[in-house]
Amino acid sequence: MSFKIPYRAGLFTSALFAATVAATTAFAQAAEPTVNKGDNAWMLTSTVLVLLMTIPGLALFYGGLVRSKNMLSVLMHVFYAVCIVTIIWMLYGYSVSFTGGSAYFGGFSKAFLSGVTADSKAATFTVGVNISELVYICFQLTFAAITPALIVGAFAERMKFSAVALFIPLWVTFVYFPIAHMVWYWAGPDAIDAAAKALAAAKDDTARKAAQEALDAVMADAGQVFLWGAIDFAGGTVVHINSGIAGLVAAIMVGKRTGFGRELMPPHSVTLSMVGAALLWVGWFGFNAGSNLEATGVAALAMANSFIATAGAAMSWMVAEWVLKGKPSILGAITGCVAGLVAVTPASGFAGPMGALVLGLIAGVVCLFFCSAVKSLFGYDDALDVFGVHCVGGILGALGTGILVNPALGGTGIFDYVAGKVADYDLATQMIAQSKAVLLTLVWSGVSTAVILGIIGVILGLRVTVDKEREGLDLTEHGERAYHM
Repeated sequence: MSFKIPYRAGLFTSALFAATVAATTAFAQAAEPTVNKGDNAWMLTSTVLVLLMTIPGLALFYGGLVRSKNMLSVLMHVFYAVCIVTIIWMLYGYSVSFTGGSAYFGGFSKAFLSGVTADSKAATFTVGVNISELVYICFQLTFAAITPALIVGAFAERMKFSAVALFIPLWVTFVYFPIAHMVWYWAGPDAIDAAAKALAAAKDDTARKAAQEALDAVMADAGQVFLWGAIDFAGGTVVHINSGIAGLVAAIMVGKRTGFGRELMPPHSVTLSMVGAALLWVGWFGFNAGSNLEATGVAALAMANSFIATAGAAMSWMVAEWVLKGKPSILGAITGCVAGLVAVTPASGFAGPMGALVLGLIAGVVCLFFCSAVKSLFGYDDALDVFGVHCVGGILGALGTGILVNPALGGTGIFDYVAGKVADYDLATQMIAQSKAVLLTLVWSGVSTAVILGIIGVILGLRVTVDKEREGLDLTEHGERAYHM
């Protein structure tokens, strides 16, 4: 998404901007942005909804899909991801993701939440309207936490917990934080609006030159993907392609489960997976509609799109499965539901509802094809279809967003804060930007994941022994049983 990133507190007093103010005597100082209590309340709610997606939503969805002897291990992986990422995020993750530095990495100016107080503000999509920065920090934390938790489904039932415990903090540090910075960090509308007004008010060539330099500096204060012009409303690249390609790499490097392809490995409780999928759908409204950062019509649009695209994908997966296999399954329906949620995520605040429906219908069929035919063809053991659902669905959504944002197709267009209006839409330009964002995420995440797992493999080893795997990770890794019968 063209996510709203909090602008840096010192922006208005930077040396370059001060030069502009000094050179522009007619410049009227912008009013101090205010915190909207309604937006704040909505974002507090959205934050809790996204946490609900992970624990218990994702934990139950994944837990039900594995064999009963590995139920607790999956719950532990997901719960651990939330806990460790929460700590890392507050220590340095937020700063590295959402402060200036370079186009690829942020800085450490807000490490340990330095300078953040109850009165600190973060920008929204409306000039002059802010939310509390602590709310924004917690909201973005939930995105950072769920992303590595998604990956664990790819190597479920065979990876050492010690390896998982080291992998997650390394992965979020070297993969998630940089990708989040590249896609979502920018100076914010307040800074752009102030610099644009200063340029418009400049009276002579000297003042105009200084004001233009100031505006250029503000516009350049963004992540690399944002500078390319790619849009991702709620995390198609940052969350789903990122975790999906990492899941594929992990599944290949950890290796197949013992008996894979020779023994049946059915889900032990589709009932629990259904509960988890339902919680994911409910929580996803915080994920998508919350990504607007304001309780406005765009949040309502994201909500509507999250309804219709999800239902469309669940139906298309179910019908396709019915045609191909002779019976519709609840497992297929709920997996299609998740595929639809994934695909609509980057488009949720940009597409119109009918465009979102088309996107969902396509995602259900395409993700089914990758989770069955492609997976069978190449023989990789992506245990819970992280790649087929999240990476493939995320790519469809990211590329589809570039098309569906077109106002002629019912999309919102992309707002130009310098011009003060929706920018003219150009299909080729937008699709090139979207494609570059997809490719960068695939390469950065794929290569980095391989390096991290390679190092962990040398230090700790990646998987448990065959005997421990056959006994089940619940007992051998955690000393517990999910069920006592």
